Amino acid sequence: MNTVSAFDKPHFLRIFTGLVYLFLFVPIAVVVLFSFNSQKSLQVMDGLSLRWYEDFWNDPTLRDSLFTSIEIALITMVVATVLGTALAIGLVRARSGTSSSANVLMLVPLITPEIVAGISALLIFSQLGIALSFWTIVLAHITFSISYVTIVVRGRLASIGLDVEEAAQDLGASRWGSVRLVLVPALWPAVVAAGLLIFALSFDDFVLSFFTTGEQTQPLPVRIWSMIRFGVSPTVNAVGTVMMVVSISAVALAVLIPRLFGRRESGVKVLTGSEG
Repeated sequence: MNTVSAFDKPHFLRIFTGLVYLFLFVPIAVVVLFSFNSQKSLQVMDGLSLRWYEDFWNDPTLRDSLFTSIEIALITMVVATVLGTALAIGLVRARSGTSSSANVLMLVPLITPEIVAGISALLIFSQLGIALSFWTIVLAHITFSISYVTIVVRGRLASIGLDVEEAAQDLGASRWGSVRLVLVPALWPAVVAAGLLIFALSFDDFVLSFFTTGEQTQPLPVRIWSMIRFGVSPTVNAVGTVMMVVSISAVALAVLIPRLFGRRESGVKVLTGSEG
């Protein structure tokens, strides 16, 4: 006789799911709500105002940090996407006995605690005598991001058979020509999605930026940390909301771009490497 326990009933699962979402998103909603608070309070909401966004934009230090974070994220996105895509093609199309081991090694940066990566980057720059600056942050972000691009692009590439490239070569294309004219266009949804994901990760990153930033303009996450050390101002809510909007926009574009250009791929599946 089959009996259904209370735990297995859909109503319980819906309630449990709703509670999880509340736990995850209510704090974020509170930050967004209080970023529009007209009063200098983090507990009492008293009218709506854009004064904290105005304070954020009128503060040259915060504004410069915002532009610095965007610049770091853009450079990281471009370089890491190119290198990660080339690495993914090499790993999937390599026909050597070490390709399987190399694919496993690509997972190591993903499971390594970011603080370990930050300390490692700091030690390397110190040993080489490289002064911490804007470019040390960029190098650290690129190194950490390549694996993410490789995983996303590799998932898409694994679903594309060798017959596509072989057909192009039978029609007269060189090995490089088949990659450039056939393989890369087929990969572009995953490449674009991976690049936008890297932009969001780099823009929000604190740990790597903290360990590799110098005396120049600090990235926005590091600047926020410096601010809250001396007290929490409602301006922090506005800064956090702006950062969240930028990151969510990047991820949303990564999901929507394949559809916007008439591709049948699911943006979510491309981003997670499960398309195909």
